[in-house]
Amino acid sequence: MQNYDFHRLIPMTSFVIDYYSHEGYADLQSLQLMKNYASFLKQPLSLRMFVPTDSNGELMKEPEDYIIWKEAKSKIRKDNFTVEQVEKFKLYEKAKKELLFEGFKIAYNGYSVVRIVASYDDSIELSFKKDNLNTQIPADVESLTHYDVIYLSTASLKLIGISK
Repeated sequence: MQNYDFHRLIPMTSFVIDYYSHEGYADLQSLQLMKNYASFLKQPLSLRMFVPTDSNGELMKEPEDYIIWKEAKSKIRKDNFTVEQVEKFKLYEKAKKELLFEGFKIAYNGYSVVRIVASYDDSIELSFKKDNLNTQIPADVESLTHYDVIYLSTASLKLIGISK
């Protein structure tokens, strides 16, 4: 399995074929991995999978000075921020860690629609209705496999049961 690129989203059939071409057998662990991947693919798409959102599903902007706080090496430098700022930083950081796909950014945030694009390929574009933050067309994660490259995050790899 060491040659396999687990950081990309692929169709289930490719996942199974590629896994068996490297392993050549199925044990309970590999069957569980396949079940986890199939369940992952069947999840309905939501905005929170791509960009940080709060507990109410509202888009989160990167807090001002977040990068400075994140890069601060010492506790003394981190103490320069208010309790409210630190709380915002931590909530934003938590939301980022829960993303299932890497490299997406907000392209348009309108009255009723949010459009996101992959920062590495502008042709990968999804739109979500603001009223329920689901895609405008019913879709699941598997529907994204028609794109050439969608990158999985550490959170999705963990959910599937794949360790880096």
